[in-house]
Amino acid sequence: MQRRNSRWLIGTGLAVAGALTLSACGSGSGFGGDSADSGGELTSDSAQGLNVLIGSSGDAETASVNAAVAAWSEKTGTDAKVSVASDLNQQLAQGFAAQKPADVFYLSTDALAGYASNGSLLAYGDELANKDDFYPSLVNSFTYEGDFYCAPKDFSTLGLVINTDLWAQAGLTDADIPTTWDELAAVSKTLTTDGQVGLALGGEYARLGAFMAQAGGSLMNEDSTEATANSAESVAGLEYAQTLLNDGVMSYASEIGAGWGGEAFGKQLSAMTIEGNWITGAMKSDFPEVNYTVAELPAGPEGKGTLQFTNCWGIAADSPNQAAALELVEQLTSKDAQLTFSEEFGPMPSIQSAADEWKSANPTLVAFLDGADYAQGVPNVKGAADVTSDLNAQLESLKTGDAQAILDSVQKNLEALLK
Repeated sequence: MQRRNSRWLIGTGLAVAGALTLSACGSGSGFGGDSADSGGELTSDSAQGLNVLIGSSGDAETASVNAAVAAWSEKTGTDAKVSVASDLNQQLAQGFAAQKPADVFYLSTDALAGYASNGSLLAYGDELANKDDFYPSLVNSFTYEGDFYCAPKDFSTLGLVINTDLWAQAGLTDADIPTTWDELAAVSKTLTTDGQVGLALGGEYARLGAFMAQAGGSLMNEDSTEATANSAESVAGLEYAQTLLNDGVMSYASEIGAGWGGEAFGKQLSAMTIEGNWITGAMKSDFPEVNYTVAELPAGPEGKGTLQFTNCWGIAADSPNQAAALELVEQLTSKDAQLTFSEEFGPMPSIQSAADEWKSANPTLVAFLDGADYAQGVPNVKGAADVTSDLNAQLESLKTGDAQAILDSVQKNLEALLK
């Protein structure tokens, strides 16, 4: 179970930052430090096929992407081969270091700045025919120093996942689904028994950060140009989580014998969890007997808040056939392709035009997509992954720690990145 969860963490900015170190030795076009953009004519060597590098959640995703790329290849006459990385960040970095990068590849938000700043990436976002269809928050996640670099391939948000059988056993009804912090605390207490805790989640920013967002806080401002980690709002979010932990109505998954929130929920060690829509695959394959529903996360003092996680389709600045690469990406992010991907391996489409059809096909998961309207992305400034990793280490002891002191240290570290 931990392996599945880790795959999504890679896309959130919590992956090991070693890939960025290697990327500094990347493309020969990048040693001057200037980002490559598509302001000039795209390369279009039709004799060159495309190499596509992905990180896959399993056989379903691999087969789906292979089929989509093969169909495009047959239609256009351009050869294209998909390779599945065993360690995407490492293999991507190695490709750039050897000056033989894949033409098209999955790219996480935390890796964007490192590759963009040394000229390894083509900034092609404004060339996309469907650029205005992507959710604005996703475009922001892949915008660096004012340039929209790459097309978001899909995304996820966090929701409140509720065990409906345990809910009913506790005498709760649909009217009790929490919409505020006070209500969340109340139902968490009601659902806590000797054998289960009301709410369990991962003890990391990628989950606890949702409370910060609900209080009006964040690690950085929307365009990652200012650190806001130790604002009164951010501190209030962590202090609320700290209260739930100390009241015994919320636990970290690791504290109750689980590797992640989905496992704690599936084993019914908790009656609720805060997770992304990837939990549906785990529940179907590992815990099919558990009945559940999904609600939007309760609003905090400043309103609704959740976190979003996404990857984009990166294109290498050194690709000899950028024009074909762009055409492939447009096909892979089209409405039909994204709805097919969703059906075959579960991600939410990154384009707004697919929302109604996705909701119709996934009525029990609508809360996840509704979160897109107010979701907060993770910082994409170069080096933010290291800061987040340090924050995660500190959050392990949040229950007995000092929320202000924790976020003061994060603030200092983020400010250092901006100098």
